[in-house]
Amino acid sequence: MNILILMVDQLNGTLFPDGPADWLHAPNLKRLAESSARFQNCYTASPLCAPGRASFMSGQLPSLTGVYDNAAEFPSDLPTYAHHLRRAGYYTCLSGKMHFVGPDQMHGFEDRLTTDIYPADFGWTPDYRKPGERIEWWYHNLGSVTGAGIAEITNQLEYDDEVTFNACAKLFDLARGGETRPWCLTVSFTHPHDPYVARRKYWDLYEDCQHLLPQVPAMEYEAHDPHSKRIFDANDWRSFHITDDDIRRSRRAYFANISYLDDKVGEILDVLEQTRQEAAILFVSDHGDMLGERGLWFKMSMFEGSARVPLMISAPGMAPGRIDTPVSTIDVCPTLADMAGVSMDEVAPWTEGQSLLGVAGEGAARGPVAIEYAAEASYAPVVCLRDGRYKYVRCALDPDMLFDLSADPQELTNLADDPAHADALGRLRSMAEARWDLVRFDDDVRRSQARRWIVYDALRNGAYYPWDYQPLRRASERFMRNHMDLNDLEENQRFPRGE
Repeated sequence: MNILILMVDQLNGTLFPDGPADWLHAPNLKRLAESSARFQNCYTASPLCAPGRASFMSGQLPSLTGVYDNAAEFPSDLPTYAHHLRRAGYYTCLSGKMHFVGPDQMHGFEDRLTTDIYPADFGWTPDYRKPGERIEWWYHNLGSVTGAGIAEITNQLEYDDEVTFNACAKLFDLARGGETRPWCLTVSFTHPHDPYVARRKYWDLYEDCQHLLPQVPAMEYEAHDPHSKRIFDANDWRSFHITDDDIRRSRRAYFANISYLDDKVGEILDVLEQTRQEAAILFVSDHGDMLGERGLWFKMSMFEGSARVPLMISAPGMAPGRIDTPVSTIDVCPTLADMAGVSMDEVAPWTEGQSLLGVAGEGAARGPVAIEYAAEASYAPVVCLRDGRYKYVRCALDPDMLFDLSADPQELTNLADDPAHADALGRLRSMAEARWDLVRFDDDVRRSQARRWIVYDALRNGAYYPWDYQPLRRASERFMRNHMDLNDLEENQRFPRGE
């Protein structure tokens, strides 16, 4: 079975209560949802790009991968779904973003069609030794909110246009029969990640949108939990005055970019249909975006807007419909291997995730879903468990947080000190203590950061060799060249072939 993975960046899972919300202009994603198992409660392994994606690919949490932040090296000896499928005889290919850091820029992919949109070196390393320090030149700030609006081309739009073009070209190429193996094509976009800037045609779709203000308005700084305060500080909130108009424009552009993505997904699915290729299709995001709820923006938080992501799988053996069981993006790796017929005995030692074929088909229990965060805006690792109706958040620096998501979906009431929920708190706290040694986790993060600060400083002194992926186009093997037979070339490069 061929496999097509469609990955987006920073898409808030609460906007996908059962596929795209009715009011979103997303006809292609809605069509995909109709044929998909839709996991309503899927959570990222870590609410930040590089750690979330490394976990998505490997099926392991950041505490095991060592990819704690956006500048931590993804170890080349860590098996990914691309490795598992390639061992099983698949052709594996990536078009777009995966935020690999380090000299290995493939991680099991046989081909990469584009470079990444973000740097591959250690320059974005946070520093727990300096709590409260803002690294001005790369930390997020709220300029993305005050600068929201319309543009016909941006750095991000240019990138995703290129990602789509290359993905469609690859699908046409695969249809022409040059590759006899089954294929797994991963197409990974950077939208709807901020900056909140969209093309006019998509912006205009949301002129009368009733969802341009958050459900939970901004709170006073002192009313926030300690980790949220650290996020505000990391985002340099004191340097910006955010108005309701800024919020409306930012959310409007974000929704517009979902519609832009929907068009891109539609282009890819159209080529798949035109070339009569069949494939299982998986749609997922790496993490979410708070979108101004309670005054928070971007990610880095364990709240639903940041940590919950859409996950839809259209595949034989997975009946379409909504699945409420909480699951994780670390479940994607074993699920893909299971779909491809890889023995779970070969995959299980290298993943904490579980195949979702059983969860979708037989209603098998998944167990508690774990989330970790140890990057900018944290001064020590933050961990989380989603189990049934409850979400539990723990950090060595902060009071525990416990939310009943069935009664309090906006997570406004911390039940950690409520005697009525003492049993749930005790059970989840025991689970967390059994899973995580937070002192050791913190020490591992600090050692990693300190090593990288030294290495990065050294490698930028003198001759610089970049790790950024450099896509190669072998011009002598394209179109018509004199080592080719013109008649064979014209026939073989045509789809469908001549009668």
